Amino acid sequence: MNTLSYKTISANKATVQKEWVVVDATDLVLGRMGSKVAKLLRGKYKPSFTPHVDCGDNVIVINAEKVQLTGNKWNDRVYLRYTGYPGGQREITPAKLMAKSPDKLIRKVVKGMLPKNRLGAQLLRNLHVYAGAEHPHEAQQPKVIDLNSLK
Repeated sequence: MNTLSYKTISANKATVQKEWVVVDATDLVLGRMGSKVAKLLRGKYKPSFTPHVDCGDNVIVINAEKVQLTGNKWNDRVYLRYTGYPGGQREITPAKLMAKSPDKLIRKVVKGMLPKNRLGAQLLRNLHVYAGAEHPHEAQQPKVIDLNSLK
């Protein structure tokens, strides 16, 4: 077998195969679900994964309000942000963020697990989070994925 004749194939925007998948967040642990969703967005479960290309799937997360956190993290964990003004450091707990907007909590968690560059911002646009069981993406014919079956 002549191994020199094999060429490494890199995916690009034209050759990538993007799909639509639905993830049901009911009773899933937030961080573990977030890491698998980030891998789906990145395309790491595909054999044609290319690190510098958006080759991941479009992910729809439904039932975001039913996600779980282990231990006492609902009140003990604190997310910090800074407004840019003196004394402008703000903090919020996951419980307060969940009461305000469940989709922002999942989006924040997944964003932290994506690359911190233009590609990461582009990948985050492929994430669609909804608090309830309904979503407006039926025309894309998304596949339902069980995250527990993924590694």
